[in-house]
Amino acid sequence: MTPPALPIPPRDDVPAGDDFSTGTGTIRVLIADDQPLVRMGLRALVEAEPDMDVIGEAGTGREAVDQVRRDHPDVVLMDVRMPELDGIAALREIGADPRCASTRVVVLTTFELDEYVFAALQAGAAGFLVKDAEPEEILRGIRLAASGASLLSPSVTRTVIATFTGSNRTSPQDERLAVLTDREREVLALVGQGFNNEEIAAELVVSNATARTHVSHIMAKVGARDRPQLVVLAYRTGLVR
Repeated sequence: MTPPALPIPPRDDVPAGDDFSTGTGTIRVLIADDQPLVRMGLRALVEAEPDMDVIGEAGTGREAVDQVRRDHPDVVLMDVRMPELDGIAALREIGADPRCASTRVVVLTTFELDEYVFAALQAGAAGFLVKDAEPEEILRGIRLAASGASLLSPSVTRTVIATFTGSNRTSPQDERLAVLTDREREVLALVGQGFNNEEIAAELVVSNATARTHVSHIMAKVGARDRPQLVVLAYRTGLVR
């Protein structure tokens, strides 16, 4: 049976509708997969779109990292199981390199809850696409990632985390929490529960702009690339159980 594709909803801070333009024209895509037939299929799919262009292919994780550093694609479609350097290790290198800050990595998985999903979230994945998802879902996922959105709904993110964290928690005194104000910890806990910015604003009786600013400040302080990483932090530190 073909596993269902992960849901790819709009993020709360992305304009409604299906216009996921980056505002810079063509979305530049790098395809990283060790199977030539998979790369060929993805290339044909992407290059048929007027707003996308494949700028390169990589058959290993090391090649993917080198190409990201050199060509700065907007989105990388990254397979997990690759030689030399697997997709998770490659994702960590990309996430740790300031030169690659503008690149969003979408992890390609076989099943939506495989053993690598939580590690990919921790490493900074923008989200996940199941390899045999419908072509329209893959294209929409690329556009979402390019726009800065996450390809996981809060409910799916929580399911992933609950499945893989177990007892592997850090201390509530984690140094990343130490830099946050009491209000920011409160906001982080709400993000961990799946609240979007509007819901956070209603819960705390503040404006939407204030809620959005809090979330942005938290991301900057703890070094998170997106909301899924904030959810991971909230669970790992015990702010959400």
